Amino acid sequence: QVQLVESGGGLVQPGGSLRLSCAASGNIFNSYVMAWYRQAPGKQRELVAAIRPGGRTDYADFVKGRFTISRDYAKNTLYLQMNNLKPEDTAVYYCYADRGPSYRWGQGTQVTVSS
Repeated sequence: QVQLVESGGGLVQPGGSLRLSCAASGNIFNSYVMAWYRQAPGKQRELVAAIRPGGRTDYADFVKGRFTISRDYAKNTLYLQMNNLKPEDTAVYYCYADRGPSYRWGQGTQVTVSS
């Protein structure tokens, strides 16, 4: 069973940067689509960014130019580099792994952007 362990959340000022990490329990990047989702209080969970086994990436319009999704195969770790953070980015961020017949969510990590 795939396990995802997230870290890197915290409090940051507007305009600041933060990098989220998602450590996977095995070498899954060649077979799973990896993604970051987020959910703010009272809001629907939404896709932030995704990366396919072949390396193709997709970003939500509200993060294009600010966030970057990447992988480190040697460390079995997925990253989300977040730059120029805004208060509206405040949410719980979730790591997600999917290969069609199975999927797995991380536990979520809180990101708070406030002055």
